[in-house]
Amino acid sequence: MSEITPQIVADHGLNEEEYARILHAMGREPNLVELGIFSVMWSEHCSYKSSRIHLKKLPTTAPWVICGPGENAGVIDIGDGPNGTRLAAIFKMESHNHPSYIEPYQGAATGVGGILRDVFTMGARPVANLNALRFGRPDHPKMKHLVQGVVAGIGGYGNCVGVPTVGGETNFHPAYDGNILVNAMTVGIADQDKIFYSAATGVGNPIVYVGSKTGRDGIHGATMASADFGEDTEEKRPTVQVGDPFTEKLLIEACLELMASDAIVAIQDMGAAGLTSSSVEMATNGKAGIILDMDKVPCREEGMTPYEMMLSESQERMLMVLKPGREEFAKAIFDKWELDFAVIGEVTDTGHMVLTWKGEVVCDIPLGPLAEDAPLYDRPAASKEEYKAWAKVKPLGDIPESTDIGADLLKLMACPDLASRAWIWQQYDSQVGGDTAQLSGGDAAVVRIHGTNRALAMSTDCTPRYCYADPYEGGKQAVAETYRNICAVGATPLAITNCLNFANPQRPEIMAQIVGCLEGMADACRALDYPIVSGNVSLYNESKATGGGSAILPTPAIGGVGVLEDVSKMATIGFKTEGDVIWLLGQQGAHLGQSLWLREIAGREDGDAPAVDLEQERQLGGQVRQLVASGTVNAVHDVSDGGLLVALTEMALAGKKGCTLSAVHNTVQAFGEDQGRYVLTTPRGVTLPNAMPIGTVDGSRVADVELADLRAAHDSFFKEWMEQ
Repeated sequence: MSEITPQIVADHGLNEEEYARILHAMGREPNLVELGIFSVMWSEHCSYKSSRIHLKKLPTTAPWVICGPGENAGVIDIGDGPNGTRLAAIFKMESHNHPSYIEPYQGAATGVGGILRDVFTMGARPVANLNALRFGRPDHPKMKHLVQGVVAGIGGYGNCVGVPTVGGETNFHPAYDGNILVNAMTVGIADQDKIFYSAATGVGNPIVYVGSKTGRDGIHGATMASADFGEDTEEKRPTVQVGDPFTEKLLIEACLELMASDAIVAIQDMGAAGLTSSSVEMATNGKAGIILDMDKVPCREEGMTPYEMMLSESQERMLMVLKPGREEFAKAIFDKWELDFAVIGEVTDTGHMVLTWKGEVVCDIPLGPLAEDAPLYDRPAASKEEYKAWAKVKPLGDIPESTDIGADLLKLMACPDLASRAWIWQQYDSQVGGDTAQLSGGDAAVVRIHGTNRALAMSTDCTPRYCYADPYEGGKQAVAETYRNICAVGATPLAITNCLNFANPQRPEIMAQIVGCLEGMADACRALDYPIVSGNVSLYNESKATGGGSAILPTPAIGGVGVLEDVSKMATIGFKTEGDVIWLLGQQGAHLGQSLWLREIAGREDGDAPAVDLEQERQLGGQVRQLVASGTVNAVHDVSDGGLLVALTEMALAGKKGCTLSAVHNTVQAFGEDQGRYVLTTPRGVTLPNAMPIGTVDGSRVADVELADLRAAHDSFFKEWMEQ
């Protein structure tokens, strides 16, 4: 009787056509171990089978790009370090959405742990963590528990491992009720001559397992991450990994110590699909083969089978290829850090993955079909007209007017999307390491490059409501906003990573979101000379559990990185001095469609997303950087969610000074969300070309509302929600 039944195939997330491809590739029926390996490697999470065809359209090169997509993380040249070294920034963003909905603390914590490993596996010391979080309605019965768990998990892991969490973003929308998004980003710094890659080479070279022991946690995590949520969400709890940040800290130090030698040929972290993906990717990238002895894999549970060992997603584990004869040297380092170290196999020239257990071959798979020849789908996408009809976004029509701009401002500052995030970031250690130069609450996080007066600036951004209304413009805007935030502190934007969160790609309207957002992102990256060097795709983010198949809003989260040449000239958002002149760079507000004012005050989600003029973004960003570098301006803030009046209020709250305005007279000027705009302040007597004076810094009010009242409103949401 056949061991593999149609039900077993279906349980592994494979369709009939994919199973037929496996039979053709193998020339025989696979056993359960082989089927499990195919199922995770061909999962959406590992193979990007629905998105690869479109990801190829993204610009990924520039003179400063050292390594683009395809490795664990992207690598860019960031110039000189101390002592004449040449430095690189290594960074990536990853999703941990499904695990965080099921088990918020561990899901978020292990998301942080996984992205840290992606960065330090390439030889970088992590210097900053960021995150991009999306939650459902605050009054949803599960949401408070999810927010508390996710924030505690991010803080619990990042704080213990000793890497500062310096920035991020948090949105709320009913579309995330049944499927929250937890995207984690890490940025690290390495010497350019000490960057490590994952290609396994050298026939006979030993393959070494290091870190924690393997357990049964996280088995089929990659497969779970490639399916939407049904009614059995709670039953998936065993597929969530459990993290240990203290072990991760030891692992970082041990790996970096070994990397200072010449012992490592290749190194790869065990992330999604664990030992399977790490070994397959290393062998594939090195155009080699691999043989592993499963009896030698360090296990923490009795009676583990090869199937369980290969699919476990236990945390804090790495796979290495060492130079022959360096095993004892490497083992001594890992022994010192009290971590497991085991030689479990060697590199071969067979082009196959072979596993032995108890003296028998239990897996023999050709690597080509497993990795490079994984299924690739050009799924049908709705046309722009079909998508618009499906999305049912109503035209804005007559522009509504506010009956009380001050009252609307108070309400906006207290709404979940604009309220103070202090409750969140106060749980994160943002200053460990001593190099954090700008804390959460500004436009971009700034972390000094240790031993220099230069710094990295980082920001995560996306406006999902724009992406839903117009995927192309929303994709452009997500890239442009990170560019703007990095320019606003005075840094030069260099490259981005992304985390592309969408619902079920087998639905043509969702595929239209994916295609449109990626086209917008690609055009923005080209226009701004701002390439994509790494990323992650997370699909099937929808839930049947909420009733009616709830799909998330399209959420292509962007993480941008730039360099600030002189950290002492860094700009911040707070008003500085009474009497300073306030300037608006960019056009006066004219666009209310898809604005927060329209949603929060008028109760409508209507109109087009605001258009993004990429040439203007580039020109104004360059002007802002010059103004910051020359010391002409003393406060800078980009205008984004909520429009001009919200940006001014944030500057007033940060500087504890009010303002008198001369050019904010109506709703669209106050709350319109036109793109490509900055608010700047200068001392009296300074003239800014291309900018319009709109007021002065003075008093204790904004729009006739006392700062004390605005601060109370701004601080109220999380405080009241969490104390209920």
